[in-house]
Amino acid sequence: MPTNQNKQNEQNGQNILPVAALLIGAVIWGLLWYPYRLLEQAGISGPVATVITYVMALLLGLVLFRKHLWKTQMHGGGFHLLLGIALFAGWTNLAYVLGVIHGEIMRVLLLFYLAPLWTIVFARVLLNEVLSLHGYLVIAFSLAGAIIMLWQPDNGVSLHSSYGDWMGLSAGFTFALSNVLSRKDQYHNVQLKSVAVWIGVALIAFGYSLFLADLPVLSDVSANTFLLLMGVGLIVFALSVIVQYGLTHTPANRAIVIMLVELVAAAVAAYFLTDEVMALREWLGGAMIVSASLLSAKMNRE
Repeated sequence: MPTNQNKQNEQNGQNILPVAALLIGAVIWGLLWYPYRLLEQAGISGPVATVITYVMALLLGLVLFRKHLWKTQMHGGGFHLLLGIALFAGWTNLAYVLGVIHGEIMRVLLLFYLAPLWTIVFARVLLNEVLSLHGYLVIAFSLAGAIIMLWQPDNGVSLHSSYGDWMGLSAGFTFALSNVLSRKDQYHNVQLKSVAVWIGVALIAFGYSLFLADLPVLSDVSANTFLLLMGVGLIVFALSVIVQYGLTHTPANRAIVIMLVELVAAAVAAYFLTDEVMALREWLGGAMIVSASLLSAKMNRE
């Protein structure tokens, strides 16, 4: 008969694993921008690289998870949630790739981490989480930080119109929504939700790539580039499963805070791999956004 101590140890293990999964996923996400930049330099645009790598992940997942993907699981309930996860996670991943390729890494990621602001709204509507004082503080700090980062008084324009910035903003918005939907969807297992993400990303990125002027000819791609594509595809496969597991078993507001580790990994990588430098105003706005993310964790303890 299990003792109380054994039960406590088992409970601690169940709590640690989702957190560890999110931490690992955040570190990998903080580094994944670099291979996509290398692929862009090799002549494979962000949308095309996204299609190829996520199709690779999808094919691998269909083979390895075939026993977990019964039709009864897909139609047993909550299919609209699975569809929503595919759609919004699809845009999240594509917009993230476009943002980190064409924008300044830290600006894009800091604007991405306005996600706690959107998470509060979606968690209120979809998970019936009541907005607390901390929630209002998160909203205030998030919006103030975004305005400080995006304000361009010298140009006489209210908001900076950088393509990378807007990709980061939109990726954070849809990430928050897919995060909340993944938490709400307790009908489907992690494998099925991961497959939904891969399908969603591949379809949305493919549709986006159709509007590109120059599509690469795969026969002209070097062997090293193919190996890089395969490597990124394997990473995307593992990353999707790890993150979906973490999101499924972690409160939405807590998950986004844990994934702030991505900023640390990205900052270290950007320091060594690029010559991008953030201005004081951008650091101030980013600090307010990070503070908002940290405040959002307290909402789960009230």
